[in-house]
Amino acid sequence: MKRLDLRQERGDLRNRLPRPEVAGEGPVAAVRDILAQVRDGGDGALRELTRQFDGASIDALRVPPAEVEAARQQLAPSLRDALEASRAAISSYHRHTVTAEPEHEHDGIVVRDLVRAVDRAGLYVPGGRARYPSTVLMTAIPARVAGVPEVVLCTPPDRDGSVDQTTLAAAALVGVDEVYRVGGAQAIAAMAYGTETIRPVDVIVGPGNAYVSIAKRQVAQAGLVGVPSAFAGPSEVVVIADDTAPTDFAAIDVIVQAEHGPDGLAWLVTWSEEAADRITDTISRLTAEAPRRAEIEANFARGGYCVLVDGPEQAMAVANLVAPEHLELMTTDPERLLPLVRNAGAVFCGPYAPASVGDYIAGPSHVLPTNGSARFSSALRVDDFCKHIHVVSLDQPALSKVGPHVAALAEAEGLAAHAQSIRLRERS
Repeated sequence: MKRLDLRQERGDLRNRLPRPEVAGEGPVAAVRDILAQVRDGGDGALRELTRQFDGASIDALRVPPAEVEAARQQLAPSLRDALEASRAAISSYHRHTVTAEPEHEHDGIVVRDLVRAVDRAGLYVPGGRARYPSTVLMTAIPARVAGVPEVVLCTPPDRDGSVDQTTLAAAALVGVDEVYRVGGAQAIAAMAYGTETIRPVDVIVGPGNAYVSIAKRQVAQAGLVGVPSAFAGPSEVVVIADDTAPTDFAAIDVIVQAEHGPDGLAWLVTWSEEAADRITDTISRLTAEAPRRAEIEANFARGGYCVLVDGPEQAMAVANLVAPEHLELMTTDPERLLPLVRNAGAVFCGPYAPASVGDYIAGPSHVLPTNGSARFSSALRVDDFCKHIHVVSLDQPALSKVGPHVAALAEAEGLAAHAQSIRLRERS
């Protein structure tokens, strides 16, 4: 890991903090080309792009429902138990966040909120370097709690055209309606534009590489679908540690998110040079022993840093500027630092709260903002699958009371018909 010493820095730290470029002109242009190919070529383009990017020749894009259900039936008991425990925790959390439709009254005007789920939601579940059945649960369950009638899933196939069996089992476990063996930006295009086989959706959610995240923004910008404002791209972690942090715990937690592969961030921030030395030494040792050593080293090469700071306040200032997907507070009193948290996707407090618990079973979705988007966005929630429609009701006395204000504002804006809609009712 590269070392960055910010001690004695008193100015704006923003320009001292490096970030890998995720969405340069190259990826954006490539995504635009893929989107155009799928928009114009439909299923045929999907098959060709799948052959090109995944090395798989596929005929049927949809995984047969019987195959999805068979994967669930074949689950090993221990894995079934783990998936069911995760499903229960995620469902419980998201049901807890659902509140009653509000009603507000002022001056005789009654305003109600109608909360309506979208008709069809698209989930993207990555593949390639790893398999993510947990992401099926983390995206499908809030959609189901929201009441989405149709939930569809796209995920990349293996080279033989098959889809990971545990991913299929998770889809069956949460009642995903349709599963397609399509990945990358082309999957986002298929769900946005629709093809001969895949009907378009209203919302697309789920994490992915830079190309997937850029594709979601492109189709949302075109007004085709809704996407959460978060940029759910390559994984990130900032571990803030002091002298009390257990060395192995802090070291492995920096590695955990790095093993997803390149383009993410894996930072250790500390005000103890001694802690920095022993934790980074342990990171080196654990990385050398790791099964996914290549992915970890690729991440560290561009986004791995050990940052030395003056103290807790400067450490939190660094974290807020990075706005990481995962923020771990491995200090004597992590609760004391919580009021200083401004920008983070999720925060994990203390040595026994690793981010991996949030990845699988804490309850909130592990689809979190990355690439600095935690400055303005949040984890995937039930509301990302919903529309809020306000309903306004008032009677004649209420209109008589507020009507002059409406007319005055309308006339100030030069909108005579708006004012007349009040005047006509005043004379009735």
